[in-house]
Amino acid sequence: MVKVCVTGIGLISALGGSLEQSWRNLIAGKSGIRLHQPFPELKPLPLGLIDQQPSELTMLTQMVVASALQDAGLVAPLADCTVVIGSSRSYQASWEMLARQMYEKLHPQGDGAWGMGHGEESSMSSFKNWLDTLPQMNAIASARQIGASGIVLAPMAACATGIWSIAQAALLIQTGQCQQALAGAVEAPITPLTLAGFQQMGALAKTGAYPFDLHREGLVLGEGAAVFVLESAELAKQRQAKVYGEILGFGLTNDAYHPNSPEPEGKSAIAAIKQCLERSCLSPADIDYIHAHGTATQLNDRIESMVIQRLFPQKVAVSSTKGSTGHTLGASGALGVAFSLMALKHQILPPCVGLQQPEFDLDIVTAARLSKIRQVLCLSFGFGGQNAAIALAR
Repeated sequence: MVKVCVTGIGLISALGGSLEQSWRNLIAGKSGIRLHQPFPELKPLPLGLIDQQPSELTMLTQMVVASALQDAGLVAPLADCTVVIGSSRSYQASWEMLARQMYEKLHPQGDGAWGMGHGEESSMSSFKNWLDTLPQMNAIASARQIGASGIVLAPMAACATGIWSIAQAALLIQTGQCQQALAGAVEAPITPLTLAGFQQMGALAKTGAYPFDLHREGLVLGEGAAVFVLESAELAKQRQAKVYGEILGFGLTNDAYHPNSPEPEGKSAIAAIKQCLERSCLSPADIDYIHAHGTATQLNDRIESMVIQRLFPQKVAVSSTKGSTGHTLGASGALGVAFSLMALKHQILPPCVGLQQPEFDLDIVTAARLSKIRQVLCLSFGFGGQNAAIALAR
């Protein structure tokens, strides 16, 4: 089987504008979550914003793609590079803007209750370019940006999107369909509808994100993006590229249970992890660190803890970085992979920021600590019961 290496990482989050800055702040136990009120019609909420106002998907993608290439020492055009860039919300902000404009045309004497936000009024006012806002267009724009003319994929699997994108790209390299891929996920989900939707479900936190904590309140939405350059080990060696780590294997399953609740026994989450370990030729005891999904919702943290306890020896270190970055939905698994690769590189376990009083009997990392890390596992569990696990090694 062809070995797949990670040779470049681009990352932007509420913790920082680059991979290094985000990692430094994470290790220092800092959080990018603050109280914001981006939309006058919604009351202030804790959010993981990159700037003071919600970011725009296109800009985020361009920046993160450029930094991944720069990090890998590559220069466009890269005609043979596969592109797999996913998003769970994609251009939803633009679609909400379009709906608002249509509403205002129909109700010119309206009460003006729909605030604008986003600074996209001018770009969207004519909406001639609505085709550019279809869900797959972000991946296509990235292919144009790097001059790639091969395979382009745009996975969309709720919060499992990031890991699915990386797994998909790794599989294309493993099966010899390409030697190089740009893979990851981008999310700019701070929109009135997304916030209102999570609020209606009672899933939003009121003060902050506290994964695995006895007093956790729910998730905090965050913006972010992480994109990777993946290459066959042969090509990486040929290019004398620096290597962050190797992708060993992955597991992808679906609960077929409920639109937004995880299956209570965690059966197919367990199946995804077992599938991942089997494909990676690892046993549970070989895993030194688990980057958990850890959304800080009541249900997710309880079931995820149960799944980890059922499969892994007690000594495995566990943390979630969502107390630092917020929950970046489709991008969260990609951010998790980036932080896990940094953990492998620096041999430092990242902390579970926001955790004060653990509810579960796990070895949760509360402050960054030096540790011998060889193999790590990243987990993502998305709405609709979409489960993803990926194993990485030094």
